Amino acid sequence: MNKIEGQAKHALVRSGTKGRILDVVFSKGTKISAIFVLAVIVAIMVALFIGAWPAFKKFGLSFIVSAKWNPVTEEFGALVSIYGTIVTSIIAMIIGIPVSLGIAIFITELCPTWLKQPVATAIELLAAIPSIIYGMWGLFVFAPFFADHIEPWLSDTLGNLPIIGPLFSGPPLGIGVLTAGIILGIMVIPFMAAVFRDLFEVVPAVLKESAYGIGATTWEVIKKIVLPYTKIGVVGGIMLGLGRALGETMAVTFVIGNADRLETSLLMPGNTISSSLANQFTEAVGEIYTSSLIALGLILFFLTFLVLAFAKYLLIRLTLREGVRT
Repeated sequence: MNKIEGQAKHALVRSGTKGRILDVVFSKGTKISAIFVLAVIVAIMVALFIGAWPAFKKFGLSFIVSAKWNPVTEEFGALVSIYGTIVTSIIAMIIGIPVSLGIAIFITELCPTWLKQPVATAIELLAAIPSIIYGMWGLFVFAPFFADHIEPWLSDTLGNLPIIGPLFSGPPLGIGVLTAGIILGIMVIPFMAAVFRDLFEVVPAVLKESAYGIGATTWEVIKKIVLPYTKIGVVGGIMLGLGRALGETMAVTFVIGNADRLETSLLMPGNTISSSLANQFTEAVGEIYTSSLIALGLILFFLTFLVLAFAKYLLIRLTLREGVRT
C-alpha cells in the first residue's frame, strides 16, 4: 500500500513539475512572439526612416505639403499622393460601410434559411478574390461603363451645383479618383460584410427573442439590440476595412489614372501612395528620387498606424462608456 502511495505521489510530483515547465515555456514563447512583432515594426520604421532621410533632409516638411513631382528636376512632394489616398479611402468607406452592414443584417436577420449559406459563401469568395482581378475588371468593364453612362450624368447634374459642383466637373474619362474609390468600396464590402456577419451571429438569441416577445419590430431589434451589442466589433471592422483601403495597390493602379496632378474634380486622374510606389519604384534613378518614394512609404505607414491607433482609442472609449453605464 505504501509503495502504491509512493508511486502515486511521485507521479503527481513529476506531473506538477512537467506542468510548471510547460507553463514557463509557454509564457516565454508568447513573450518572445510579442517582442518579435514589436521588433519587426521598429525595424520597418527604422529602415523606412533611413531610406527617406535624404528626401526629408533636402525638402524638409515641405515634402508633405508640396504638390510637385518632377523626376527630371528632382522636385518631389507627397501632397498629391496623400490626397488621393485619403479621398479614395473615404469614398470607399462611404460606399462600403452601409452596404456591408446591410448585407450582414440581411444574412443574419432577414435571409431565408435555404439562402443564408449560399450568400455567406459568395461573400467569403468575393473577399478572397485577388485585388488585381478587381483592377482588371475595373479597367476593362467598369471604367468604360462609368464613362459612358454615369460620369456624363454626374457632370450635367451635380457639376452645376454651387458648392459640390467642382467635385464632379470635367470630361468623362472613366478612370479617375472617383472610379478608384468605387472599386475600393467594392473590394472592402465582402471583407467588412464577413466580419459584421460573424459579429451579428454571436448576439445571444435570447436577447432578440425577448425583444420580439414584447412587440419589437425587426428594425427595432437591429437598432436597439444587435447594433449596440456589437458596436465595439463593428468599429473595429470598419477600421480594418479602412486600413485595407489605405494600403491597396494594384486595383487602384489600374483605374486611378496615375497622374501626379492635384485636381479638384473627382472625375480627373490622380494618384495614391501605393500606386505611386508600384508605378515608379522600379524606374527610380538617383538617391533623391528613390528616397522620395521611400518617404511616401513612410507616410503611408504612419497613416495606417494613425488609423489603427484611432480605432483602438474608439474601442477603449466605447468599453469605458459601457462600464460606466453598467
